[in-house]
Amino acid sequence: MLTFIGLGLFDKTDVSEKGLRLIWSADRVFLECYTSRLGGTTREELETFYGKQVTPLFRDDVEQHPDELLKEAQEKDVVFLCAGDPMVSTTHADLRMRAAARGIRTAIVHAASISSAVCGLSGLQNYRFGKSCSLPFPQKNWFPTTPLDVILQNLSLRLHTLVFLDIQEERYMTVPEAVGLLEQMAAERKAGIPLYVGIARAGSPEPVVRAGTADAIRAVDFGPPLHILVIPAELHDMEREYLEVFAGL
Repeated sequence: MLTFIGLGLFDKTDVSEKGLRLIWSADRVFLECYTSRLGGTTREELETFYGKQVTPLFRDDVEQHPDELLKEAQEKDVVFLCAGDPMVSTTHADLRMRAAARGIRTAIVHAASISSAVCGLSGLQNYRFGKSCSLPFPQKNWFPTTPLDVILQNLSLRLHTLVFLDIQEERYMTVPEAVGLLEQMAAERKAGIPLYVGIARAGSPEPVVRAGTADAIRAVDFGPPLHILVIPAELHDMEREYLEVFAGL
């Protein structure tokens, strides 16, 4: 049995009671550590909280070499933990299909997702979001501009864009860094992004939410990770008022 369990947004206490009971009863506990992370806890704290060894998994472990996990799940109760909701990431959907192909029973325990949390924190209505995109750190001779293509397409359709910011081993993209990269892309295309909404540490007791122009957002100290960015389209009156009240627009 392989059960995908979402851990929520910020710390060890965000997991549901159902998920926690399944973790306690599991034979093996794996923690996916590359699509997102819980900013308010560590793997060691999770092990203490669960009373179980937690085995970390990185991109290659899940996408290229999932055999250890799947072999365990054929004979034992295995849980696959991840920040947020398990099936927001396509890599998790792929793993579930691989398990099904081997005849392994699977289940999902859902949890809060950043995709819905940004709506509550920003006041931007969920039905007005278009395709989301990921913004990676540029590498030598590699500066992908696909995120800008997605943003401009959404803006043309009067849709908001959720921009996931890159996470590396010991490096987390910040909102100001992301805005700088997008402004560079936009300048080269002679395009404009009129408004940004930056969010830090969603799900924590004191998240930071700020809305404004590129210059205004780059001047904000958003603090520790995780950060995420939204590019709003033309605002509804209620969305604008919400951002004025809660995000300093």
